[in-house]
Amino acid sequence: MTSERFDAVIVGAGFAGIGAAIQFKRMGIDDFVILDREDDLGGTWYVNHYPGLAVDVPTTTYSYFFEPNPNWSRLFATGDEIKQYCDDVADKYDVRRHIRFGVTVEGARWDDDAKLWRVGLADGTTLSARYLVTATGFLSQPRMPEIPGITEFAGRVIHTTAWDDSYDPGGERIAVIGTGATAVQLIPELAKTAGELTVYQRTPIWVAPKLDVRISERTKRVFARMPWTQRIIRAITDNIYETMINVGVVHYRVPFFRRLNISAMDLCKINQFIQVRDKDLRRRLTPDYDIGCKRPTFSNSYFRTFTKPHVHLQSDGIDHVTADGIVNTDGTKTVIDTLVLATGFDLWEANFPAIEVIGRDGRNLGKWWRENRFQAYQGVSMPSFPNYLSLASPYAFLGLNFFNTMEYQMRLMDRLFGELRHRGATTFEVTEQANTAYLDRMTELLGDSLWTLGNCASSRSYYFNPHGEPSLLRPMSTQDAITEASTFPLSDYSFV
Repeated sequence: MTSERFDAVIVGAGFAGIGAAIQFKRMGIDDFVILDREDDLGGTWYVNHYPGLAVDVPTTTYSYFFEPNPNWSRLFATGDEIKQYCDDVADKYDVRRHIRFGVTVEGARWDDDAKLWRVGLADGTTLSARYLVTATGFLSQPRMPEIPGITEFAGRVIHTTAWDDSYDPGGERIAVIGTGATAVQLIPELAKTAGELTVYQRTPIWVAPKLDVRISERTKRVFARMPWTQRIIRAITDNIYETMINVGVVHYRVPFFRRLNISAMDLCKINQFIQVRDKDLRRRLTPDYDIGCKRPTFSNSYFRTFTKPHVHLQSDGIDHVTADGIVNTDGTKTVIDTLVLATGFDLWEANFPAIEVIGRDGRNLGKWWRENRFQAYQGVSMPSFPNYLSLASPYAFLGLNFFNTMEYQMRLMDRLFGELRHRGATTFEVTEQANTAYLDRMTELLGDSLWTLGNCASSRSYYFNPHGEPSLLRPMSTQDAITEASTFPLSDYSFV
């Protein structure tokens, strides 16, 4: 049953959904609703609240380009501060009143006769909208490890995406499965009070020194009174990260740039050597893939944690889990009280797309992607899906900073809806030809990148889809992506 109709439905109330909402308001579209399954906004910054949570890019860069925040306490702000920033932006731009929390979207189907999207909810109701935007993020579906016996464990099991704030690790025997970016932040925190901490590592991670500094109250006042000073700092940090991505990853074919990539790995090894003097432990903590194949991270305490007598690195693998512990592949058993799953997110199977989307002529987006390669024109549009923008799509993500991705997507929305209004049209849809040409160009650009030419086979990176293609990332600079979003040929879309 159709209960309500809107100009637009946005699925997801994280930074992407809020950015899309702000852009709709700028374009004069105020009749929209944001649907989110959680009970508060913020997306991954609301769901995640494990000990040690912090942003892993400088907060001078990690913000909307149009809304600098002068109140960060340090260069790498905590999760609480990021969540507060999200709240503040939503309130400033009057987005919160559009959000409905605790609403699970099961799917959406294009009604070609009515030229509307029918959005089905878990409670059985259906909303109708002229435009559909899915802003479900790349990190929204937690991945549970498939380990024999894991459901038989009788102790406490905590996934980092559902952290129990009442949990006290003091004196406990804890096992952590996973050594990705989340674990790098969490493990040093657990080690402070745990009785015994065993870390199960399948794939080591590159960890660079973290040049974190506290931002003084005087500096905050300067940022607040003269926002241009903060924009200068952002330009510096943006350019540093852009250089890292473009020189060390995107243009990897250039021999000199490959040398710089090696230098980055050397920096990580120096960081490790300073903290860990045991040669065998360093060997086990050192990746055998190139830096950039999967997301690297920053820490000044991660490696040092493994030198503590009560912290143990288990890198030989897990055979199975029992009611009271973990049996290792060598036959030894580790008895534990609590099992912590830092196993990340299921990007490709559960997130592309996060809901079932059925377009024109019954085209199922998930099935189409899996049968015809993962693809999206400008990282947002697919043929046979009119009036639909998917903000977490193949070739959407830029470098290390999500807000750069959001910036070009907002520019694209402005150009696309501006043309829609100019023509007096009601629907837009990317053409098959434009989409194919874009996919071919992305494939060609990736041919020069680290993800194609580098040693990535053992990285187990979520950058790569199930077919082995690094199609999560957009292989270009932020400025190039913004320029394309502002100047793409309008003939690449059909308007009706």
